[in-house]
Amino acid sequence: MTVAALQQLIASKAAVAVYFAAPNCGVCEALRPKIEQLLATQFPAITFVPIQIEKSPGISGAFGVFSAPTLLIFFEGNEFLRKVRLMSIPELAQIIERPYKMLIG
Repeated sequence: MTVAALQQLIASKAAVAVYFAAPNCGVCEALRPKIEQLLATQFPAITFVPIQIEKSPGISGAFGVFSAPTLLIFFEGNEFLRKVRLMSIPELAQIIERPYKMLIG
């Protein structure tokens, strides 16, 4: 994926979650399925986009991501949430719930 393609996806969807991960990152590997499950079960309209930092350094730089894991949530093309490293899944659900319900219903 290119920077332009990701920016176009973010602009064209109501809600997008971009998950940046690094190779040999235990936290990245442990969090990804939990975040994917949360989005699939509670917030199915959010498009999940995984990005491997080492394979897409241009995307990481363009979005100001320098640590892994990093989760960016966009609503209507605007960055709503940026979480870096350790993330609480219940906390994520709580933060996302209100704007998601307002936007998606």
